[in-house]
Amino acid sequence: MKSLLTIFIVFLSQMSLQASAQEITEGKEYQVIKAQADQGSVVQVYEFFSYACGHCYDFHPLIESWAAKPREGVQFNYIPAIFNEQMVPLAKLFYTLEEMQLLKTVHHQVYDAIHEKRVNLLTDKKIFNWAKKNDLIKFKEFEKLYKSFGIDAKVKKSTQLTKAYRIPGTPYVTVKGKYITGPSMVLRPEGGVDPIRFIGTLNTLIEKD
Repeated sequence: MKSLLTIFIVFLSQMSLQASAQEITEGKEYQVIKAQADQGSVVQVYEFFSYACGHCYDFHPLIESWAAKPREGVQFNYIPAIFNEQMVPLAKLFYTLEEMQLLKTVHHQVYDAIHEKRVNLLTDKKIFNWAKKNDLIKFKEFEKLYKSFGIDAKVKKSTQLTKAYRIPGTPYVTVKGKYITGPSMVLRPEGGVDPIRFIGTLNTLIEKD
């Protein structure tokens, strides 16, 4: 069932990439972030997410499909949102997998482990137990990186960005350090996320001054 939903969402997102910019309204499809805008000529797009978030899990195929075909001058990054200490282990898991260049293969597995297999990955110990059993992960390297100052520094930056961008929950997407939108802000009249309109909103914010 999940694979069929993924195919459907990918199809919709590919259609929406061909759409022209649409009219959007501040306070409805997006909000202005009262934080310092990103510097440089590259447009930075961040998805603030949590592996433990069911809405992030459902949203992932859509944002992943959009990010797979980046527009010129746009850089997309996943940012694990951190609101409290309980969210730190999963953030460290993400950054460790990123450092090991395993996101393409293991990122999905983390989501599936939590939301399909109901595996508890909320503590360091439980993450290590899971990683030991994963054939794609070299555990000694994983454990060393997970405990490193470099990963701690990335977690600290995630915490700072979550606060600076005033992220209210997950998933939310920021553009240029100036705008924020999310699937919960772009809904169909009858309810539920409008995937085509969401991608249109995202593309419009990229073009917006």
